[in-house]
Amino acid sequence: MSVLRLKLRLYRFVSRLAGLPMIWLVRLLFGIASLLGPQRAGGFGAWLGRTLGPRLPAHRTALDNLRHAYPDRSPEEIAAIARGAWENLGRTGAEYAHLAEIFDYDPQAATPGRIEVAGIEHFFALRDDGKPGLIFSAHLANWELPAICAARFGLEASAVFRPPNNPAAKELVQEVRRSTMGGLTAAGPGAAFAMQGVIDRGGHLGMLVDQHFTRGVVVEFFGRPALVNPLLAKLARHYECPVHGVRVIRLPGGRFRLELTPPLDLPRDASGAVDVQATMQAMTRVIEGWVREHPEQWMWMHRRWRPAMLPRAAQPVAGQPVTGLAAQANVTSVSPAAGA
Repeated sequence: MSVLRLKLRLYRFVSRLAGLPMIWLVRLLFGIASLLGPQRAGGFGAWLGRTLGPRLPAHRTALDNLRHAYPDRSPEEIAAIARGAWENLGRTGAEYAHLAEIFDYDPQAATPGRIEVAGIEHFFALRDDGKPGLIFSAHLANWELPAICAARFGLEASAVFRPPNNPAAKELVQEVRRSTMGGLTAAGPGAAFAMQGVIDRGGHLGMLVDQHFTRGVVVEFFGRPALVNPLLAKLARHYECPVHGVRVIRLPGGRFRLELTPPLDLPRDASGAVDVQATMQAMTRVIEGWVREHPEQWMWMHRRWRPAMLPRAAQPVAGQPVTGLAAQANVTSVSPAAGA
């Protein structure tokens, strides 16, 4: 055995050993949340979030993002939104232990439960039209609930997800997702072809599109250029299928509202085909509106804006509009798998 291979095996072994305490900790917290019930588990998660979050390095990212997004807000207002974001993230984590119980929506019920749905007519139309469809969403409130709704009400759908970086959290989250949701596609090599297969079969594909994507197209988000995964727009261009948005709003008392938009009026290029960059900009504009309504429910601690990774043509220049830069920096591809 070569020295290099031996070092690699030793590194993997030590990494697994180092990860054991985190696995036990995550399992312990999950067990506590399971015993508490949905309402108290959410409160426990919120307490953990607001207590630990501001002490983490990601808190500086959240504050910086908020200062850029809301330059007119006071430091106290910025800090309050950041605390709210940590509380929401903590609640969402604790709610994984109760996702199946939390989603209690019944359109025939006389009194509402924990879940209310706006735009259910669009959902049923999407389910029953016999056509493939695309659904975009964002990390707002508890963003896992729409995939559970699709599975419960017979919408043939596959949710594209990015596994958590932490191995312990990754294992646990995937266990919960497999038990409560429909089809799942992990983002990564080969995922684009799996997603294309879903649409080929006449299914529906849901994807969170509010995170940084290194090989993405440039869009304007809160007045600054950012990179976004263009896959949904490429699929819309290739298959001419409708694109809907879905969001979750956290309500008082441990309740939620799911909102499904009508199909977007997709921008077209000179040839009449769906314009990939402009379509991703349209989705991003919808998401920005959602975030502005409930900023404390979005994941501000993510490094959404990374100026150093932008194409040269999209590098911010004083006095030049971002939208013009975005248009120059992107090339639309017809192939849905290309560049994904």
